[in-house]
Amino acid sequence: MSDQSTTPGLDQLGFYTLAGHVDSPRDMLQELRLAEEIGLGNAFISERLNVKEACALSGAAGAVTDRIDITTAATNINTRHPAITAAFATTMHRLTGGRFTLGIGRGLRPQIAGLGLKQTTTADMEEFAGLMRRLWRGETVKDYDGRLGKFPVLKLDPGFDEDIRLGTTAFGPATLAMAGRAFDLVVLHTFFADDTVERCVRAVREAAEQAGRDPASVKIWSCYATVTDELDERTFVKKTVGRLATYLQVYGDLMVSTNQWDPALLERFRTSDVANELNGWADAVGTPEQYERIRKVLPAEWLDCAATGTPAECAARVRRQFDLGVDGVIMHGATPTELRSVVEAYPETASKTGETA
Repeated sequence: MSDQSTTPGLDQLGFYTLAGHVDSPRDMLQELRLAEEIGLGNAFISERLNVKEACALSGAAGAVTDRIDITTAATNINTRHPAITAAFATTMHRLTGGRFTLGIGRGLRPQIAGLGLKQTTTADMEEFAGLMRRLWRGETVKDYDGRLGKFPVLKLDPGFDEDIRLGTTAFGPATLAMAGRAFDLVVLHTFFADDTVERCVRAVREAAEQAGRDPASVKIWSCYATVTDELDERTFVKKTVGRLATYLQVYGDLMVSTNQWDPALLERFRTSDVANELNGWADAVGTPEQYERIRKVLPAEWLDCAATGTPAECAARVRRQFDLGVDGVIMHGATPTELRSVVEAYPETASKTGETA
């Protein structure tokens, strides 16, 4: 359990801007303005190869905000030259006055394969982190021949001595340990059970300590689906049943093994008539009728790994995530407009537990 000496405030809450499928990236601008207005501390940017390219979105986010932290969660390490990624991060770091975190991930295997790129390994990510820090310190790296490729000369500016945060998304034990050794921020996955979150926190902290780092220096974020009953029923079920079903479609085996769930229940979902009717990701193509049928083949305890209910109930569940040892909570799958009522209810959850808001 967490032994935080201070009550987690709004600055330790975040959201994903442009959550899900979007048509216009300009929607992000108003989302960020509202997020700052209601007091959220962090905006996370996911990347899709449509209208959600991470560098462009990050620059725009930095330009229209003054206070909120901005984190890519995540971009890939092999879709840009490493020097270009390092320069992007340095530009964002200075543009935002230090509010930027470069967050990386593996990417989706089918998409990486389709681009003709090799799949990213845990060792690649750790080596990438070390290379970024060298470039940000102003080093010139000559004749690099390593896991990331072959480069005659890698350098930015010899005058650089930048302290830029590095983050990663983490799922399995090897990636969690790597994050503890080499990164400053870790984003866990959505629909993690409470005991899974606690195990992940321990894995990161223990790896950091074994590497000679201060375990508390690695900031761990729970990614916690937050869906209030203020939404219409169709949207509510899409953001809960539809989203969990999609994750099970994409990497169900890893999700089930990480949560230590019964794999037979995953097989029940996969072999169900409704799962085999879907001609795409559930949260993109599912109908209300299909969501109701999916709900019947998914265990209730799996769906319960989210904050749902009234805004006050959601706020209370968000606050309880900190008891699991995390440093921040991303209220996933919701816009700042949808989160306003949860944020307004959040201070009251502290007083109800005897804390000082």
